[in-house]
Amino acid sequence: MSHHQGDYMADEYKMEDVDDLDEEFHDREMGGPESEVDVYDYLNSKTADTSSAQARRGKDIQGIPWDRLTITREKYRQTRVEQYKNYENIPRSGDGSAKECKVTKKGGLFYEFKHNARSVKSTILHFQLRNLVWATSKHDVYLMSHFSVIHWSSLTCNMSEVLNVSGHVAPCEKHPGSLLEGFTQTQVSTLAVKDKLLVAGGFQGELICKYLDRPGVSFCSRITYDDNAITNAIEIYASSSGAVHFIASSNDCGVRDFDMENFQLSKHFRFPWPVNHTSLSPDGKLLIIVGDNPNGMLVDSKTGKTVMPLCGHLDYSFASAWNPDGVTFATGNQDKTCRIWDARYLSKSVAVLKGNLGAIRSIRYTSDGRFMAMAEPADFVHVYDVKNGYEKEQEIDFFGEVSGICFSPDTESLFIGVWDRTYGSLMEYNRCRNYAYLDSLI
Repeated sequence: MSHHQGDYMADEYKMEDVDDLDEEFHDREMGGPESEVDVYDYLNSKTADTSSAQARRGKDIQGIPWDRLTITREKYRQTRVEQYKNYENIPRSGDGSAKECKVTKKGGLFYEFKHNARSVKSTILHFQLRNLVWATSKHDVYLMSHFSVIHWSSLTCNMSEVLNVSGHVAPCEKHPGSLLEGFTQTQVSTLAVKDKLLVAGGFQGELICKYLDRPGVSFCSRITYDDNAITNAIEIYASSSGAVHFIASSNDCGVRDFDMENFQLSKHFRFPWPVNHTSLSPDGKLLIIVGDNPNGMLVDSKTGKTVMPLCGHLDYSFASAWNPDGVTFATGNQDKTCRIWDARYLSKSVAVLKGNLGAIRSIRYTSDGRFMAMAEPADFVHVYDVKNGYEKEQEIDFFGEVSGICFSPDTESLFIGVWDRTYGSLMEYNRCRNYAYLDSLI
């Protein structure tokens, strides 16, 4: 992945037209500078939020006042699609992949809009890393907001700080190998939260581990002092013995497995190029490895040896995920595609799904394997009906950079983090069921 963190996003990904919309809106509504608007939005966050009932009555889900602006939503969407510049490490990779893509039927409705919380400011530090939103239940979400890891309860609509890394962070427990002096002003590049464990990875190889049911931080480690040390992705899993582990993928070409029962590094595999994302198969035997090479690989999780290369993508990959069936899996690439693979027939992918604007930077399956969501860098999240061969998709359309996506473990909720100066938020979608009449009781 690219070594610089924010320059490209600042220059190429900023929503210039939305900024213009913001200025027009704020001039009319507020008559004050941005700082006053921020304070106003914070103090009136419940007013700024959008509920499902308001959306059904016609309110924009992000609260953008299109009726007061000189451009329609449809026209702005068209402009965005035409002018958005996808970041590529290999020139024109997005053009080359188009001919292979599966034609899908749009218009699916698998998850319906529930709530948009503008009081929750989801943020991004590196434009290529978009795994900063995690749900531990349908009501509990964890995400990065500047230098803080925030917990948001969609049930009570309350927000609380779980971890602040703006100052000095040091472990309050003593474990062999833990960096007792801790870190100062950690820039968090990636995050993972599962059950009671939270792991944050930093730009200088930092790892900060915190159990949500314990005070303070449990473990700190710097996995590498290499100049190219960014922690690109983290995956938490339970081993066959039940012990909690996590896998860290790093820009120093390493993949490291940590045993959190003993707070020890248990495996360290090295690869020929920076590893941007890793996913462990449900049976724990295989690892998907993708990174700064068009070809990914499937490797043995015990030895790190290559089982089979994954050939087909045309640029660098930043996302991967296993279907819970343990047979198929997905990879996301800067060539604007997500490829679906069958572990039994790896000579080529079995399907190629295309985005609208740019790279596929995050992929998630529901725990029952029924749906898969893939996120572009901005504006679009696509949800596919996996059980019916990815033939039908739901396209969730909004404006802003995607900081992360996550299904709740029970599959009932889908959360989308949106990063934007004014319209940044956390969006919640609920799985469509045939017993909607019960919504009033929940």
